[in-house]
Amino acid sequence: MGKLDGKVAFITGAARGIGRSSAALLAQEGADIIAVDLCSQVGSVKYQMAIPDDLVETARLVDAAGRRIVACEADVRDPDALDAAVAKGVAELGRVDIVLANAGIAPTALVEEDPIRVFQDTIAVNLFGVRHTVHAAAQTMIDQGVGGAIVITSSTMGLAGRGGNGSGAKEGYAAAKHGVVGLMRSYAHWLAPHNIRVNTVHPTGVNTPMIRNDVIREAAAALPGMAGAMSNLMPVDAVEAEDVSNAILFLVSDMGRYVTGVTLPVDAGFVIK
Repeated sequence: MGKLDGKVAFITGAARGIGRSSAALLAQEGADIIAVDLCSQVGSVKYQMAIPDDLVETARLVDAAGRRIVACEADVRDPDALDAAVAKGVAELGRVDIVLANAGIAPTALVEEDPIRVFQDTIAVNLFGVRHTVHAAAQTMIDQGVGGAIVITSSTMGLAGRGGNGSGAKEGYAAAKHGVVGLMRSYAHWLAPHNIRVNTVHPTGVNTPMIRNDVIREAAAALPGMAGAMSNLMPVDAVEAEDVSNAILFLVSDMGRYVTGVTLPVDAGFVIK
């Protein structure tokens, strides 16, 4: 018996990284999945973002766990697209119990041709996208009347300002990741009477394509203080996506049934360094 038998989880940014890892883990624990990813490029992001084949691989992992999946290409900046994805998922899978508002971008680059656009894109995806994700599923969860759980992927940059360098990417990322903590606390109050819990997770650097790419490596090499500012207290360079997914599983399962309104670091001591 799995910890999430009979549940359906709606996950954004599901094509790779923490989203894919969480889809696979929650499926192994018995959940069916509504998986959303843009699967194309945001103009100001210079590293390669997920492509359709990445979402196909997520679907394969969920299938391999013996669970059902409804996979949709949709932009979290578009609330109508998310509403449609959830409606399709609920029509096929019957319900939605868990939301992982996980989609995000980190468009750090050595040179920013248009810092304002970078800032705006980062806020649009990482903050507005979270708002749209939660609202796409919340009313269905309320109407079901059986509670549920929402986890928003923030960052250590949502708890600390270390690593800022005046760039549009860094400013936008820190602002958005702090901003989603405010959303989380607001949603926790809104949804608690319906037994729906809302929390944030705050990873340090995670070993995914978002930070393991040539664009980030070039910026780090040119800004020698960047690596030190972003280092962890424990002697690890980065955590794995699975480490974050394990924390998410705790928060969305009955193991965390009375945990709401918390900011949970998965950060190898980054915040207290």
